[in-house]
Amino acid sequence: PAEQVASAESTTDATAAAEGPDPSLVAAGESAFRQCASCHQIGEGAKNRSGPQLNGVFGRVVGSVEGFRYSNAVKDANSEGVVWNEETLAGFLADPKGYLNGTRMSFRGVKDEADLAAIIAYLASFEE
Repeated sequence: PAEQVASAESTTDATAAAEGPDPSLVAAGESAFRQCASCHQIGEGAKNRSGPQLNGVFGRVVGSVEGFRYSNAVKDANSEGVVWNEETLAGFLADPKGYLNGTRMSFRGVKDEADLAAIIAYLASFEE
C-alpha cells in the first residue's frame, strides 16, 4: 500500500509539472511582475529594454539573450553555464546584487516570499 501511495504522489507531481505552474500562482505573478515591467518585457513581441526580454528565461543560460549588453558579472555566470531555474531565480530576484555581485540590475529585490514564488511561476509560464 505504501508503494501505491508513493506511486500516486509521484504521478500527481509529474502531472502537475507537465501541466505547468499553478494558474492562480501565475495570475498572482502577473500582478507582482508589475514591479519588473519598467525594465523587462515578457510575452508576445517582448523586446529588450534596460533589462533583457524574459521569454523563455526559465531553463535558459544566464546572460544569453541576443542583442543585450550584459555586465561582466552576468557574462561570468554565462561562461560558467549557470541556468535560470527556481533556485537561481529566487536567489537573484530576492537580492540581485548580493546574489550576482557586479550586476547592473538596480533593483532592491523581492522581499515577500509569496510574491517571489508567484513571479517565478509567471516567468516559467512563458516559453521561448
